[in-house]
Amino acid sequence: MNQMIQTPEWIKDAILYQIFPDRFASSERVTKPSNLEAWDAPPTVFGFKGGDLLGVVEHLDYLADLGITGIYFNPIFQSASNHRYHTHDYYQVDPLLGGNAALRELLDAAHARNIHIILDGVFNHASRGFFQFNHILECGAQSPYLDWFTIKGFPLNAYGDGKNLNYEAWWDLPALPNLNTDNPQVREFIFDVAEHWVRFGIDGWRLDVPFEIDDDAFWQEFRQRVKAINPEAYIVGEIWKPSQRWLQGDQFDAVMNYIQTRAAIAFFGAESLAPLDPGGGYSLLEPLDAVAFAQAIEDMLALYDWEINLAQMNLLGSHDTPRFLTMVEEDTSALKLAMLFQMTMPGAPTVYYGDEIGMTGGHDPGPRGGMIWDQAQWDMDLWHYIQATIQLRKAHPALRRGTYRTLLAAGKQVAFARTNDDEALLVAFNTDTAEATLAIPAENGAGTPQVLFGETLTVSLHDGVLTVKLPPRTGVVLLIAP
Repeated sequence: MNQMIQTPEWIKDAILYQIFPDRFASSERVTKPSNLEAWDAPPTVFGFKGGDLLGVVEHLDYLADLGITGIYFNPIFQSASNHRYHTHDYYQVDPLLGGNAALRELLDAAHARNIHIILDGVFNHASRGFFQFNHILECGAQSPYLDWFTIKGFPLNAYGDGKNLNYEAWWDLPALPNLNTDNPQVREFIFDVAEHWVRFGIDGWRLDVPFEIDDDAFWQEFRQRVKAINPEAYIVGEIWKPSQRWLQGDQFDAVMNYIQTRAAIAFFGAESLAPLDPGGGYSLLEPLDAVAFAQAIEDMLALYDWEINLAQMNLLGSHDTPRFLTMVEEDTSALKLAMLFQMTMPGAPTVYYGDEIGMTGGHDPGPRGGMIWDQAQWDMDLWHYIQATIQLRKAHPALRRGTYRTLLAAGKQVAFARTNDDEALLVAFNTDTAEATLAIPAENGAGTPQVLFGETLTVSLHDGVLTVKLPPRTGVVLLIAP
């Protein structure tokens, strides 16, 4: 381990939950306009359903009961889009979400339950409504804020189709003008925003497309400024590919671990993988067998210092991807196996809101539906299974901070060990539709195996070989030492 790399201690023990603020819960305490979509209607690209931060406050006990210890929120600042990646004012929580006072109440209520709060930082682009860009729209070439953006001509073509765009914008979308982070004033503005909300009490930043700010010095200073206020603040980047450049200890603590997400969908969902291109940042997924899956995981873990691996934001889906169940043609067994997998891996497991009750949804805006609060519509078996996997992780430090070693990978079965100074755990999966017998070389000093989670048909230790017979489509966690 590189002793120079330090990541927040709390994230290594965290169980995260991602919330899309407009879609999780609505409080009667937040006054809203009348033109809202029906909560249970299919989500649309531009419609608002009226979720807010006080609605989250009123459901914190639900999250605590599930076992959640941290929440990552999609953007919450004032914006003219339901996803709020079009930031108007970085210092104001959107009034539809309850404003700054609602965030204050949320932070206090969450922290009282030992739940950390991570906000989404959208710093490479702003919006047409952002004051400095709006100033240019109004004042043209005479605006003092001209060099906050990269302007190529006047009048600004801010409402076209992007084909004749005369300023730099994210993916050439006129609504999302790119900030010019080479401008010292822009850099200082972003750093001040980051500092402001950490002082306010948030516990970290998830950085939207940070690779779009292609400047190591920018992110190094961002880290220094944030960590100077709270050394335990978590900085995680949305990067979908190998990210060694940003994970050397001087920029981010972690990234959203979409490499692991891809592998988990393709292996645990191999029997039912939907024939669709997942979109987001994915290419078309092909099923993986156990050998390819285990190799993908080994390669992933080898990319980074172990301190980084312990802090990764592991996830099975997000607002940018079809929901897991939709990816696997609603095969609940695949979701259960994948959830057990991420709960037994290094890094912070993350539940995308509603996955725990069996919500489905395809391409954007499909995965952004209103949270279902009618328990009659919940998959309660799935909910209790996920709650149990969370309890398992919390009960065994080796699953959170222990070493990782692949023990078996063959056909549709895989097994690995998570070990620390106090215990050694074996995690085994049978993804086949038939029962399977796994013969696993026993660890030195292994004793009589004890089933901690899941079920086995038989388990025995003889002549240095641990034999485990698993039912179809199941996983098991065994205590093998002491």
